[in-house]
Order: sequence, then C-alpha cells, then structure tokens
Amino acid sequence: MQRAIVHMDLDTFFVSCVRLEHSALNNVPVIVGGGERGVVASCSYEARKFGVRSAMPIRMALKLCPEARVVKGDYDLFSKQSRSVTEIIAEKAPVLEKASIDEFYLDLSGMDRFFGCYQWTTEIAETITRETGLPISFTLSTNKTVSKIGTSEAKPIGRLEISSADVQPFLNPLSVRKIPMVGDTTFRLLSRIGIRTIRTLSEMPVEVLQQMIGKNGTELWKKANGIDETPVIPYAEKKSISKEHTFNEDTIDTQAMRSLISGMVEQLAFQLRQEKLLTSTITVKIRYANFDTETRQCRIAATTVDHTLLKYAMELFTKLYTRRMRLRLIGVKFSGLTHGCHQMNLFEDTEELMNLYQSMDKIKKRFGATAVSRASGFF
Repeated sequence: MQRAIVHMDLDTFFVSCVRLEHSALNNVPVIVGGGERGVVASCSYEARKFGVRSAMPIRMALKLCPEARVVKGDYDLFSKQSRSVTEIIAEKAPVLEKASIDEFYLDLSGMDRFFGCYQWTTEIAETITRETGLPISFTLSTNKTVSKIGTSEAKPIGRLEISSADVQPFLNPLSVRKIPMVGDTTFRLLSRIGIRTIRTLSEMPVEVLQQMIGKNGTELWKKANGIDETPVIPYAEKKSISKEHTFNEDTIDTQAMRSLISGMVEQLAFQLRQEKLLTSTITVKIRYANFDTETRQCRIAATTVDHTLLKYAMELFTKLYTRRMRLRLIGVKFSGLTHGCHQMNLFEDTEELMNLYQSMDKIKKRFGATAVSRASGFF
C-alpha cells in the first residue's frame, strides 16, 4: 500500500493570530517580536518583501522596512489557537503528529479506498479556516520530506498533491536548501563542489556524500531522491520536561550539587528551544540519604534562556537544601509549557548573549546536547 502523508502548515501563524485580534494590521507589514532589542519571531509576507526574516534583530528589520508595525508576541493566544487547530484535525485524522506550534503531519494511508485523500484534506483545511480564521497550506504526497518541501513551495494558502510519479520532477529543479536537514554549513560545502540543485545531489554517488558529510550523507541522498520512511508519530501534548541525577554515593558537596543543577538546566533549556517551547514553572527536587524527598517551585515569566532559568533554579535550591544531611538525588523540572520563542528582556538579555545561545545550539544540534556547555556544569 502506498503511503499518503500530509504536511499542514499555518501561514505566518503568529502574524495571523494577532491580526485576528487587531484587524487594523491586515494588509500592512507586521513584525511579531519583543521591542527594538528583540528578534523577529514572525513577520508578514508584506514585510518579507523588504527582506525581513525570522530570527533577524528587530532593529535591522526596521531599517529594511521602516513602515512595519511591531507587535509583542502573545504566547497564551498562540497556544490557544494552536490547540483549537489541533483539536479540529485530531477529531478527524486517523494519525496526527504535531511537529510544532503551527505544523502538523497526517498519515492518511488507506483512506483513498473510501474517499479521495486530497479532497478530504481540502475539506479539513477549509474547516480550520472557517472555525478559527487562520489561513493554512498543505501538501499531500508519499512521505514527510516531500510533503514538507511541497508546503513550503505552496505557501501562502497553497494546496498541492505530489504523486509518486511526480516526486522527482517536483524536487529536481529546487535548491538543496529546500531539504529540511540542509543548513548553512552543509549548503556551503555542497556549493563549493557545484551541487546547488536537488537533481545534482540525487545523482551523486552515495559513497561520495558519505565521505563528505559523514553518516548524514546517506540520509541526505535518500531525501534528494524522494525517499523517506520516517513514520508519522501520534501526537501527545507535552506537560513537562525534567532531569534527575542519583549520586553513586550520598554527598554533602554543595558545589557538585550546583554544578549538576547548572548542567541539567542548560540541557533542558536547549530541549525547550529545539521543541519551540517556553516554561513558566521551575521545580527543584532533592532526596536525602534517609529517602525524605522535598521539592520547591516558582512561577516565572515564560522563557527559554539558560541564565534566567539557572538563576531561579539556584535560588530554589538554596531555599530547599536547609538540612545539613547527605543527598542521594537531585532533579530539575520545567512545567507550565507553552509553544513559542523567547523574546529578549530589556534588562537581562543582550544581542551578544542571544547570538551566543544560537551558536551553541548549532553546535549541540550537530554534535550532541553535551558537546558544549557552561564550565559551571562540570564537577
């Protein structure tokens, strides 16, 4: 049985949400972000015509498009709208994966025996727009990679069906940058040897790509040839993320405890950013040698940056660990999760610090979550 995989993507989701609340923003350049020292979380197509892009400093974006209206992100609103769309799809789709706050994969394999998958997807897209007011694009194809690339090409408010016979003709003329796993470094590497289109990449010997890129070479070659067997993973809303460490021997070494907390906070913050989540509640947990377990938590403004989370975690630990007794376990949990991206704090964040986090995240994505970290996380 041939697979039928749909990728659905809400068009300029953050912008569309704020326009529902403020109709005066319709048809004008809009930037969703956090003040002049923040970065662009999302921007309208009117702003993109001037070269404005996500993750660009807002100060630079306003130089490119001085007429743009800057609106602070309302992540409670974004999460609410995302849940509404999720509920509509989940009620009808046999298998749903929520890839991010505004992206969804659906596995409709076998449904064409009852009615056309494309027509079914069209009807659900129209239902979403009718009930929420949010525009959405989708592509129906044979796997997740082709569907995602198709939606990117179809936007805004686009609908595509790419059959198995049309996969390679569709992919061939596109830039290799369109393949989801190709970042700046890989693109520059491929460009240096003349590989700029997916057709050229697909015709490369897979052994050569393995030598150039390593273990990802085979996966990249498969994607260029429209091959992707990745399953659609059923969606479940994440409530919290946490890490715990049990000491090999019960300890009273507070420096080691603080180093562990630092390392756990840093790894959890990285996970938040990768999954486009913010946390609004921090919990620190300790277990004494006699197995007494105590926790302490606090609510904070939703964030995802290490230094803010670390500050609160250390304060909680100081208040929590008051008995001079050996510990056998320590843990950190982030809860109250909402979808969104961090916006810079006027008094605590700097552009240099945000750039540092982005650079560290790139290294971690490539070499693993523990590839680079704060010195305070070692003990």
